[in-house]
Amino acid sequence: MTYLKRIVDEDLQLRLDSVGATIIVGPKWCGKTTTAEQKAKSILRLNDPDMREAYLATAKTKPSNLLKGETPRLIDEWQEAPELWDAVRTSVDLRKETGLYILTGSTTINKDHIRHSGTGRISRLKMYPMSLYESKESNGLISLADLFNTPAFDIDGLHSQLDVNDLIFAACRGGWPSSLTLKTRKAQLFIAKDYVNNICESDISSVDKIERSPSKTRLLLRSYARNISTLATNTSLIADINANENMSGSTFYEYLDALKRLYVIEDVEAWCPNIRSKTSIRSSNKREFIDPSIAAAALGLSPEYLETDLKTFGFIFECLCIRDLKIYSNRLGGRVSYYRDKFGLEADAVLHLDDGRYALMEFKLGSSEIEEGANHLCELRELIREHNKTERQIKLREPDLLIVLTGGQMAYRRADGVCVIPIGCLKD
Repeated sequence: MTYLKRIVDEDLQLRLDSVGATIIVGPKWCGKTTTAEQKAKSILRLNDPDMREAYLATAKTKPSNLLKGETPRLIDEWQEAPELWDAVRTSVDLRKETGLYILTGSTTINKDHIRHSGTGRISRLKMYPMSLYESKESNGLISLADLFNTPAFDIDGLHSQLDVNDLIFAACRGGWPSSLTLKTRKAQLFIAKDYVNNICESDISSVDKIERSPSKTRLLLRSYARNISTLATNTSLIADINANENMSGSTFYEYLDALKRLYVIEDVEAWCPNIRSKTSIRSSNKREFIDPSIAAAALGLSPEYLETDLKTFGFIFECLCIRDLKIYSNRLGGRVSYYRDKFGLEADAVLHLDDGRYALMEFKLGSSEIEEGANHLCELRELIREHNKTERQIKLREPDLLIVLTGGQMAYRRADGVCVIPIGCLKD
């Protein structure tokens, strides 16, 4: 099977050139092992059923024996034998070489199982399911890096081949690499459904060996999906679940933590610049999944249904955009937050780069909503300018870009400077 290039490929190579070991983290089925295999010279698969017990026994008695092999050595599902973490760290200290080990895992390990953090020896690289560009659905005519680095970059008239129905299918299918090679649409959509079933039936309990209820897990995922891309409180989520099955607050937080450790849930934090009083700015997290297909599968929504309910798809579309922005901005040192205040002023996403530059973004599925989104961004830019006129000591940097990401097909730059960009044209 042909390997589809991933944006993290270059990031992995940089780490292999710079540090002794790299750990690739992220949700199951997102392609971590396949990506690592492209660089590895030898592989230890801890979940090999024929060798698992022998490997685990060796890890407890002399873990260094499992590190023998040509480097970079891939240790797949390393969390099955947490002892390997300290063994890898010690090996890196002794050998003083780069690119020795690649560790992959789909679960955040309990810190009690390791003695040292690995700082300076083990670099962390996060992977997501595939973006639209990686799955070859976005044509990549508009580079996020070019938008930041070349202010005169001409986007006018660039065109996406994806219409709204294409985006609906892509969101329901998700960015799971294994789904892309399947022959039928039905089979491709099944992968996300099976992923959710696995979370509920086994992964939620195997993450820390604590038995949890599949039905309660499913209810939590459904509640999260109903509130995707909103600022719903934990209290409202608990009440939603309790309408069907009793779940205490403490149990809710335990389940929520397990889903975060499985990289299923990944909320977006608020950006709280000093331009409004702290009581005016909404600071709770925005509810998001690592991939939009989890929301669709948890709610049992088909592409055909969403084609008739674009309001619901608008929230799922936002999750898709955030997933892709996180992937595309990774090499630019990007992180994603959002802005919203009680006066109705908002930016669905604030993309910060590590050099201080940032973009304010709104996600609008249809062309009729673009004007509203652009006005929000311009109002927020003006608010920052007004703040800087009166603030003598702590001035805020003005946004470097104002972007409305759309489900439309035509890109253009408005007279007010707002870039209207189809998600089907974007790449890193």
